[in-house]
Amino acid sequence: MHVEHHPLIKEFPEHKAAIHDLKVSDDHFAQLFDEYHEVDKQVVRMEEDIEPAADHIIEDAKKRRLLLKDELYAILTAKS
Repeated sequence: MHVEHHPLIKEFPEHKAAIHDLKVSDDHFAQLFDEYHEVDKQVVRMEEDIEPAADHIIEDAKKRRLLLKDELYAILTAKS
């Protein structure tokens, strides 16, 4: 089964320039960005059974990814 990654640029293509600018100018955004992408990689590895995990662990990781995405979006839209 192929599982799709959810990179932030793909999720918010209209904010591509702002994402880049914030990654280099805002340490908090950069930290959240890195954590978001690490969680996304974990979710994909678990869903592809590269790193098997119980369903509740996968769901918790997906919820964390969504919370991070929401926080990143809030920062993006506040700066726009």
